[in-house]
Amino acid sequence: MPHHKSAIKRLKKSKVENAYNRHYKSMMKTALKKVRSATSKEDGAKNLIAAQSILDKLVIKGVIKKNNASNKKSRLSKFVSKIETEKN
Repeated sequence: MPHHKSAIKRLKKSKVENAYNRHYKSMMKTALKKVRSATSKEDGAKNLIAAQSILDKLVIKGVIKKNNASNKKSRLSKFVSKIETEKN
């Protein structure tokens, strides 16, 4: 346990920030799973838009980095585009 007052405050703040980040990362993972579990092009596109929005919000909030979000969005859009070609 910390002995200094500032270290005690940092510990409290760290726990709050950790819970905040865990909540948003869980939300992100759920959105990504929804896109990957889509069976039709329409469902995939709809879920992709929602997932991209969530990723952009997380970048603004500082939960994930910009390139990380960009890579995830790229992979998801590639996945959704392949759904269409495989079905036809």
